[in-house]
Amino acid sequence: MPVIEVKNVKKYYGDVRGVENLSFEVEEGEIYGFLGPNGAGKTTTVKILVKIIKDYTGNIKVFGKDLKQWGKDYYQKIGVSFEFPAVYSKLTALENLEFFASFYKKHFDPIEVLKMVGLDKEANQLVTEFSKGMKKKLDLARALLPDPEILFLDEPLEGLDPASARKIKDLLLEMRENGKTIFLTTHNMYVADELCDRVGFIVEGAIRLVDNPKELKVKMGKRLVKVEYATSGSVEVKEFPLEDLGKNEEFLNIIKNHEIRRINTEEPTLEEIFLKVTGRRLV
Repeated sequence: MPVIEVKNVKKYYGDVRGVENLSFEVEEGEIYGFLGPNGAGKTTTVKILVKIIKDYTGNIKVFGKDLKQWGKDYYQKIGVSFEFPAVYSKLTALENLEFFASFYKKHFDPIEVLKMVGLDKEANQLVTEFSKGMKKKLDLARALLPDPEILFLDEPLEGLDPASARKIKDLLLEMRENGKTIFLTTHNMYVADELCDRVGFIVEGAIRLVDNPKELKVKMGKRLVKVEYATSGSVEVKEFPLEDLGKNEEFLNIIKNHEIRRINTEEPTLEEIFLKVTGRRLV
């Protein structure tokens, strides 16, 4: 049974579309990515799934139970981090987590959670002194506090420096290995490509395609190998079909007799696939 089931969900803000005819499923223990441009309905979807928005139509089940039937106990099972951090600037990082920890029946040690996101050395620093990236990491730490079964993340790496982003990526992959389910929204194709087991392309409030990123590249890529090699003082580039590549005499001759500079398959990026499928760019 999927841990999240969404069927024909619709939400409008007056005459403005939030999501429409939205349907998808998330399996237990996977990182599911919502990939789409700004305004596609990603944040609206998260707000519905965490019960901030309740006046929607359609059917949603989480853990096999109608979402509207879940009470406060729902928040003992999930963690949520939105694009804009929800933390208190006049408290320290540790005071923030100690305050939020008081809402849960069980939770991680706040200091341990700060270590998980790389903020333990700043535990006693006022959040008002934090950078945007540090506030983002603290917000993620807040979401991790209850050791959630499902983690909802809205643009989780926005504003992070490369080293911090790498640490958070590794943390999320480790959580998946431990059986956690992660629902992640992003317009960053590199984040989706590296982290997600499956991605759903969302445009104008509806899902256009769901698949594994690597499978999408195989299905929609050119079945070619491009070889860049040195010959007679210059660099040549040739393409060969993948079919019967090991029997292609010209390819084998190049490999045996020339200095190979680069060899790679001609696969599209997720952004190129998204554009091909939806007719829209990610940004």
